[in-house]
Amino acid sequence: MDRTTLVPRAALIGRIDRQGKLVWSLPKGHIENGESPADAAVREVEEETGIRGRVLALLGIIDFWFVAEDRRVHKTVHHYLMEAAGGELSADDIEVDQVAWVPLPEVGARLAYADERRLVGRVPHLLAKIA
Repeated sequence: MDRTTLVPRAALIGRIDRQGKLVWSLPKGHIENGESPADAAVREVEEETGIRGRVLALLGIIDFWFVAEDRRVHKTVHHYLMEAAGGELSADDIEVDQVAWVPLPEVGARLAYADERRLVGRVPHLLAKIA
């Protein structure tokens, strides 16, 4: 989340899916040994977007399944509301095709996944509590 502008913005990542379509989502990844979920989120956001974040609050947890290399994979993702603390927006990560700062009111329309749209819907309430 970039709160230095009049309208808060979110850094989103775009990946090309199997059908060749650009799919926008929130940055996410895996927890490495010794990391807390919050530490992993900060690291993954920086790796995938170039933005170094500072955790403000837990946004929510999403549990889902997907298929990779012909096997079903279960993933639990802890999403955090973060404030941009440095870095520059960049799509240098090999897993990311595009990155974009998106104004908060437009994020829900851009995101491909309903569970992520639901979490982003909580952001205005969380920001009001933090302010």
